[in-house]
Amino acid sequence: MATNAEVAAAFEELAVLSEILGANVFKVNAFRKAARAVESLAQTAVDMEVAALREIDGLGASTAAKVHEFGVGGTMAELEELRAQVPAGLKEVLAIQGIGPKTARTLWTELGVVDLATLKSAIDAGKVASLPRMGAKTVQNMKEAIAFAETARGRIRIGEAMPLADALATELGALPSVGRIAYAGSLRRGRETIGDLDILAASGDPARLMEAFVTRADVARVLGHGETKSSVLTRSGVQIDLRVVPLDRFGAALMYFTGSKEHNIALRERAIAQGMRLNEYGLFREDGKGEIPDGAAPVAAASEEDVYAALGLDWIPPTMREDRGEVAAFARGAIHPVPIEVRDIRAELHCHTTASDGSMSIDEIIGRARDRGFHTIAITDHSKSQFQANGLDEARLRTHIREIHAARDRFPGMQIWAGSEVDILSDGSLDYPDDLLAELDWVVASPHAALKQEPKAATERLLRAIRHPLVHVIGHPTGRIVNGRPGLEPAMNELYAAAKEHGTALEINSHHMRLDLRDTHVRAAVEAGCLLAIDCDVHGAADFDEIRYGVLTAQRGWLTAAQCLNCMDPGALEAWRRRKR
Repeated sequence: MATNAEVAAAFEELAVLSEILGANVFKVNAFRKAARAVESLAQTAVDMEVAALREIDGLGASTAAKVHEFGVGGTMAELEELRAQVPAGLKEVLAIQGIGPKTARTLWTELGVVDLATLKSAIDAGKVASLPRMGAKTVQNMKEAIAFAETARGRIRIGEAMPLADALATELGALPSVGRIAYAGSLRRGRETIGDLDILAASGDPARLMEAFVTRADVARVLGHGETKSSVLTRSGVQIDLRVVPLDRFGAALMYFTGSKEHNIALRERAIAQGMRLNEYGLFREDGKGEIPDGAAPVAAASEEDVYAALGLDWIPPTMREDRGEVAAFARGAIHPVPIEVRDIRAELHCHTTASDGSMSIDEIIGRARDRGFHTIAITDHSKSQFQANGLDEARLRTHIREIHAARDRFPGMQIWAGSEVDILSDGSLDYPDDLLAELDWVVASPHAALKQEPKAATERLLRAIRHPLVHVIGHPTGRIVNGRPGLEPAMNELYAAAKEHGTALEINSHHMRLDLRDTHVRAAVEAGCLLAIDCDVHGAADFDEIRYGVLTAQRGWLTAAQCLNCMDPGALEAWRRRKR
């Protein structure tokens, strides 16, 4: 069965191939909208009726029919027709920064460029420079972009990107000339993977700031060095772009470079409807001809809050700027969600000690939780099937339960629960018998093996665990690894309905390699009325800090504290726990 990711990728490829072949912009945009719509669906698109698909914002009669076609045959006739017309190697040409579909078409039709090798040959032979609007600077930029593509790593996980951006902002922000500095782009929006890092700064001495940036010890190559923008490639293969903007325009620039592209378009359209223009320099009043008068002062620019307010909007958190209904939700006077924050998290409900594969003792992990201000901790070492993780057999688990309960006397004021992360076996049964599960205070049931199951089998497997009367939470429900394995592809809408019916929570695993549930799943679970847990899956002391990534993912899914177990007060959380006992 085709997954939503596969259908979305097919629509994105349709958009690119159509643009290369000169299709009109409306058709190209329709394919891109369809890709985004399918990617964010809670249920499996190919399982839906065409009539139901047509009701989804972003899908029309034609694109809905294509979803159905993909579900039946694993492809789309139009996609195969376009693939036959466009050399397959042009995909790697399009991956080069600065080369879009129109340029790729010109290179192909005029110079016979069909892949990266023929592009490099055409550059070396001077053919590219002979094309219209292809001056020496453009060709040099193209050569540098090719060199970068051959050494860069592609998209990296947020858990690597954010510490790098934090450290860089702290280092450069300490310079006396720097008034403000922040990272922007997909990192600020909390995306699970990041391409380039975008850093924005306001400085009274841009030249000195740029020099400090390009001469840092971890810079492997300077890709560009200018007065207001410089780009470098780090020794770890990450591209970082630094832009300097005036302090009184910082807010507008931060909005623009944070994105997303679709969110920015929605804001620009709102501005135009109000007789204004919005760009990276600010929000401006139009003249009588629909243009920005020369030398006009902006209506708002210094802060994001000012710009949003001038557009009649409350400030929209960066994590929610994906053109998924946030502009209407944050209109002045509208009731909008207040997204969850790290400070709202008061409990860790999924962690491992040295009893299985963790690095901390019972007392050490409880102490760490207490020091963070948590009122509750559930210790959930692995079950017996996880032999590679030193999973506990029945006898060891019963001893472990007694040891966890004994710690309560040493940590008065903390709720300390003896739990287990119990494997959901491939048929949906659990790794311990029910009588032993009933002895536990807390049960997190998680899939660890058989993660390539067909969607139908995966759905039934997870539904059986959700319906189990002794299970509190389904841990990392799909088992995916970011930039690693795709994990299970169950019918998520069925899981949400069952979770709500049976009072079983679904987990957002905060570890940056998991982030499972992912953001689109969180949004659908929130809309379905499910309760969610945000846990760090702690194995070592540093893992507590992974909570920032789980919260960012929760914000992207519009989760509020009211629907999160970890935000309950001690009494409410204990009462909820006992419902399963």
